[in-house]
Amino acid sequence: MSLLLQRLKLIINGFNRSALVSPKRLDGPDAKPFPLLNIAQSQKQQSVKHKGPKPDCEIYKRPMSEAVHEIGIYIHRFHNLDLFQQGWYQIKITMRWEDDEYGSLGTPARVVQYEAPDLGSDDVYGVWRIDDTEHSFSTQPFRIRYARQDILLSMMVSFNLSLSKTEAPFTSAVILKFELLYTPVLENRYNIQACLDTSPAAVHEFRLPPKALMGLHAYCPVHFDAFHAVLIDISVHVCLLKSADYTSSLKVPSYPRANKDDIVGEHDKSKQVMLAKALCSARDILMEELQELSKAINQPIDLNDIASTELFSSTRRSDQEADGEVRGQLLSKPGNVSEKLNGEVDIQNDGFLHSLSEDKLCKSLDLIGNQVFYLWSLFLNFHRGNTKKILEVLRDQWAVDRKAEWSIWMVYTKVEMPHQYISSAVNSSSYHQLRGRAPVLRKLTGDPAQTAATRAELHRRSIAQMRINNRSIQDLHIFGDPSRIPIVIVERVVNAPVRSTSGNSYFSELDQKDTNSLIAGVETDPSNKLSGTSARQSGRVLKIVGHHLDLRLVRNQWLLLDPKTEFLMSQANEEKTSGDFREMGQRLAQEVVSFVKKKMDKASRSGVLRTIKLSFVGHSIGNIILRTALADSVMEPYLRYLHTYLSVSGPHLGYLYSSNSLFNGGLWLLKKLKGTQCIHQLTFTDDPDLQNTFLYKLCKQKTLDNFKNIVLFSSPQDGYVPYHSARIEMCPASSGDNSKKGKVFLEMLNDCMDQIRAPSSEHRVFMRCDVNFDISLQGRNLNTIIGRAAHIEFLESDIFAKFIMWSFPELFR
Repeated sequence: MSLLLQRLKLIINGFNRSALVSPKRLDGPDAKPFPLLNIAQSQKQQSVKHKGPKPDCEIYKRPMSEAVHEIGIYIHRFHNLDLFQQGWYQIKITMRWEDDEYGSLGTPARVVQYEAPDLGSDDVYGVWRIDDTEHSFSTQPFRIRYARQDILLSMMVSFNLSLSKTEAPFTSAVILKFELLYTPVLENRYNIQACLDTSPAAVHEFRLPPKALMGLHAYCPVHFDAFHAVLIDISVHVCLLKSADYTSSLKVPSYPRANKDDIVGEHDKSKQVMLAKALCSARDILMEELQELSKAINQPIDLNDIASTELFSSTRRSDQEADGEVRGQLLSKPGNVSEKLNGEVDIQNDGFLHSLSEDKLCKSLDLIGNQVFYLWSLFLNFHRGNTKKILEVLRDQWAVDRKAEWSIWMVYTKVEMPHQYISSAVNSSSYHQLRGRAPVLRKLTGDPAQTAATRAELHRRSIAQMRINNRSIQDLHIFGDPSRIPIVIVERVVNAPVRSTSGNSYFSELDQKDTNSLIAGVETDPSNKLSGTSARQSGRVLKIVGHHLDLRLVRNQWLLLDPKTEFLMSQANEEKTSGDFREMGQRLAQEVVSFVKKKMDKASRSGVLRTIKLSFVGHSIGNIILRTALADSVMEPYLRYLHTYLSVSGPHLGYLYSSNSLFNGGLWLLKKLKGTQCIHQLTFTDDPDLQNTFLYKLCKQKTLDNFKNIVLFSSPQDGYVPYHSARIEMCPASSGDNSKKGKVFLEMLNDCMDQIRAPSSEHRVFMRCDVNFDISLQGRNLNTIIGRAAHIEFLESDIFAKFIMWSFPELFR
């Protein structure tokens, strides 16, 4: 152990970073040996006087301690979610100070290959490399052939960022940049690297805030963009270390009364005190993280052995390298250095540190730096021996932290189901005789869509004035310009019992236990049995999600959350969406049944099939097709397995009340010129009698009754789908309409809400999510005027889905 400590001290006192980057420089003409510092000489002040006329100032040189941030990036695997092109890919990593006007870059200092890649494989070519010119690290090129392909990389690259040029070293952030390089498959493999060095196909940047630079161990998934949907499993590990001492030069006045030692010493000592405090914080953070990780993966570390080592012992006899009293105060057991913990001394107290002599402060810095380096080396060895377990723990913690971090852009509200409405069982003749008095309908005041848009815009303005200062890694896809991120207003609707058929519009209150369960979104496994197997017995759960190709961004987020889910990307109605909804629904139902049977057979052959969770995602009129398919007889055996329904801007109540005159005019032209059947059905012109129309009858069928979770996405900016229709709620125009049109609308609304209220499962989660996109950059054009921009933004942006899915994972797993 003592030999190891001596070697560690040697490395700390003489650490040549450039030599670590490029060992070949040791043999060149500019080679410099590792500077071995003489501690005794480092304590002496040296002054250099100019020759010739006496200058107005003198240059004094003092030995100063220097700090360096070591940022380790562990790259576990490259997982292809949905890359559009086959070919050769490579990951390039650089980092820099955010606010440094000189653009100082981090230097790759060390690369450790945890597991040797299969260099003989056709999917991996060459080796990783370091570019000394641009201070970058690049993985070996690898070939992507198909979706959901894994390339295991298993390597740790460490970057060093020096603080010597920074006056305030602990207030600047670091930008971590990942680039995805691509080249198509080439006949000659030797040209791969040259072709990869052109320009990146995609870039993803992260910000490490100043608080994180004191010590951090975090999962950091890299996803790039919608056209390069990948997942790179990465963890980031940061520590502040003390590097070699250097000589600082300061100009001070040379007039006789100037106390040069005081001027120089005060400036230098303040920086040394700041460094001492930072190193102590880094030591405590590192020890705490080490303890938490070892406990989380059930791999204990004997901290008593660490505390009894030469570096951490407070009882060892003082020698020429350190004063015994200072050593006893500063270098007690790690984690017990503050007065709050051990009652001895508060190392973060400026007064105590300034009271130390310059010699004691310098020696104390050496000892604290050795402590941190020892713990950092211990962690790196611990990480290498438990890589996968640590990555899993950090990934789980990352998932837990998302809801809190993304709540900046999410507004949560809770409402109750309406308890009063006109029962559809009451006909027009008895309309005024219900309960002996006429029911009073509260007329909606104002425009709900405008109210929602105003609320989101006010929240967006508050975000623009917010100072985000935390310790977590910040994804610049989101934090780069926070005011441009969609605002999501989440409305949790507390369920209510189904209305009675007697027309009674008053309901008893929910049991408190059920209400709490609904608010919490508790998920209960169904008691259904397959092949006589109890749900409590071990067996596989088959999870299937059906959606259209346009919703691949939502599909990718779902896959990231639950990689074991099987997805059906429906193509049964491609180029056939202008016909009758009944025909489109029948085609979709047959496609779904065929897919489910195929997956059931495969799952049964590999083991016991316990149950099925069947979920659906629809966009726009795809939701009408989906509900029509659920009403088809071939789907009846599978209705009991329905799990989550995600509706994205779906016109569930049609276009009886649509306030967008431009869009209504377009619908009228389509009906007149093309006679599109589905447009007639959406606008209730497919039959003279409103009660014989397709949508009216569809609302009578139990298409939503069996889902355990229902999430409705809407946008007040979407002019293609009426706001109330996407949310399945009352609209202002219908609330005061006593005509047959108004009554038909209310019947449809009540029929849909009854299905959501229906106690088909013990717990029902019902959410309405309003998404307010930032479309200001698109300017004022036809798309923004008619509301098409927001309608299409649902397909081109996945941030809204990311927010909801990771905030409510129980709905999608």
